[in-house]
Amino acid sequence: MLEPTSPAAEKAIKGPPTLNALLTLAWPVVLSRLGIMAMGITDAVVVARYSAEELAYQSLGWAPTMVILTGGIGLLIGTQVVTAQFVGEGRRAEAGAVLHRGLMLALGAGLFVALLAWFGAEPMMVALNFEGNLGPEAAAVVEVLAYSMPLYLIGVTCAFWLEALERPLPGMWIMWGANIVNLALNLWLVPGTSPFPVDGAVASSWTTLFSRGTYAVALIAFILMWGEGRGLGVLEWRPSRRFHTYWGRMLRVGSATAVSYTVESIGFAALTIMAGWVGVTAAAAFGVVFNILGLVFMLPLGFAAATAVLVGKAYGDRDAAGVKKAGWLGLGFTTLTLVGVSLLLVPLGPMIALFYSSEADMLALAVPALLLACIFFPLDGFQVIAAQALRAAEDAWVPTMTHTVSYTFVMLPLGYWLGIEMGGGINGLMWAAILASLAACLFLGFRFVWLVRSGGRLPGAA
Repeated sequence: MLEPTSPAAEKAIKGPPTLNALLTLAWPVVLSRLGIMAMGITDAVVVARYSAEELAYQSLGWAPTMVILTGGIGLLIGTQVVTAQFVGEGRRAEAGAVLHRGLMLALGAGLFVALLAWFGAEPMMVALNFEGNLGPEAAAVVEVLAYSMPLYLIGVTCAFWLEALERPLPGMWIMWGANIVNLALNLWLVPGTSPFPVDGAVASSWTTLFSRGTYAVALIAFILMWGEGRGLGVLEWRPSRRFHTYWGRMLRVGSATAVSYTVESIGFAALTIMAGWVGVTAAAAFGVVFNILGLVFMLPLGFAAATAVLVGKAYGDRDAAGVKKAGWLGLGFTTLTLVGVSLLLVPLGPMIALFYSSEADMLALAVPALLLACIFFPLDGFQVIAAQALRAAEDAWVPTMTHTVSYTFVMLPLGYWLGIEMGGGINGLMWAAILASLAACLFLGFRFVWLVRSGGRLPGAA
């Protein structure tokens, strides 16, 4: 049964920002985000067991799709932030109006990025001049993944909206249900034993399409059947003559976040491409490391969503002290958690890499890079939380400018110099990511300190 929250959870999340309130909202969100990553891990593990070469195709195919898809997800963050602010403002009955516009935005953005991926995949992969058949095979993966993009963005919008209303459990359970579909289809299609004429990375991309469709349809069905939906305006269209009432607020946060997410994704996709320039083995090894980076990243991403909901609700309630407390709770707890994860991964890194593949050449590259990732995790987690807290307090463009500088003008030149020119390979690429995240971490941290100490644009300050 998809019960939104228990009575104890209701009590925890309705009061002022506390660690208990953060954790009550965060753990289902974290598990939901882990479910998103679990799909990618399932795809990578099944494909890697089938062929390391197919894993290289998959890794390079996923890189550009995640760039444009992540930009679409960033655009939809406005749905979550504005819904949380409306709750704080006492305008809960208008939440349905935000959802309607969020779904329209998701459909439009999804079709746009799908067309971008479909028509741009092959020319881009050919232009990058990979060795052998790497480019055309990666382009085939992109073209299949393009079909799933509108469905995925619709599902994400529904999940964001429920999380903003502090109802994260439905999205979590549905995401893990979609993972079961994904695993079953991967095991059937990837080895080439099914009646369909596909196998390897392309077959895995088809499983992603069906899994994302399951996720979107199930979430929409839940919202339509949810007893509280009518009181939130889900079943009625609420017109507005003023653009700013809904669209303006959503797009102000969403557009800045979309640019920020896109810039950051382009940076990490470029590192994947640089790994492809090093060679097929390096591309496969970096694919393993990048997969684990993404898995751990779901922790700060989940806590960032919970932090944004608490900060947004306090901001809407004109509670400057609540904004400050919610932000510091998210920053402190997430950073300490990621330090603990890094300490665990130091001894466990070789075994985790072995889980993906037993090929000695690939493991020799992946294991040292994974150890370097343990430095990266706490720094990246801190900057993610700080950026999301600032967005929820309507300071949306500072994170965008920070990510543009850090992940374009710092990480990319460093990555090329350390990884390609200096011969550092994927270890050099990891050091570039560490230094870029350190720069973002410091600037966004100082920005949040300024915001809560000086008052900035916080409501009720001074």
